Order: sequence, then C-alpha cells, then structure tokens
Amino acid sequence: MFLVRAYEAILSSEGYQVHVVADGEAALKTLAEEPLPAVILLDLMLPHKSGFEVLEAIGKDPRLAAVPVLVLSNLAQQVDVERAKALGAKEYFVKADTPLEQVVEAIKRYLPNGK
Repeated sequence: MFLVRAYEAILSSEGYQVHVVADGEAALKTLAEEPLPAVILLDLMLPHKSGFEVLEAIGKDPRLAAVPVLVLSNLAQQVDVERAKALGAKEYFVKADTPLEQVVEAIKRYLPNGK
C-alpha cells in the first residue's frame, strides 16, 4: 500500500485527480459507475479479480477499450508481460525495477496536453 500512496501523492501534487481502489472487483465497479479515467494504472496481483481479469473486461467494454492501461506489477516474467500486452496494456512496468518518476512520465504521455 506504501507504493500506491506514493503514486497517489506524486500524481496529486502534480494536479492530477487520482482514484484508488483496492481490488479487481472494485476497479470494474468503479469503471462502470464513474466518468471514464484518462489513464488506468493497474497492478496484476489483486484480490477478488486479478489484473488480467480486469484487462480482459476492459478490452470487452467498448466504452473502456480506448482508455490506456499501464500495468505496474512485480510479475516480471516475459509470459506475464506478453499476456498483459495481448490483453491491451499499453505499457508494462516492473515495480522493483522502475523509478516512480518513470511511471509518472509514462502516464503524462497518455494524457491529453500532459494533464
């Protein structure tokens, strides 16, 4: 949870609105009810529904399919990276190997006008 709060703090301090959910089911419920996010930052190791299941659901929903998904996970095997990208992830970052700033810069690339 520390890493989640760190991303939330950095992104909020840069003026981004951040919505955090703790599991895959909550993510899908939020995406169904809330206005569409500009970018989704998704872990793959989630309770209730995995990030892979969330990616599959996003890809099947025409309303969500255009929202860029950036995966941030400690699953570092190539098979996991390939599966996530096949399911629609635009970027894949291994938490242990990726500085916070690098992920923030990637998020900005997918936002209109960088915000």
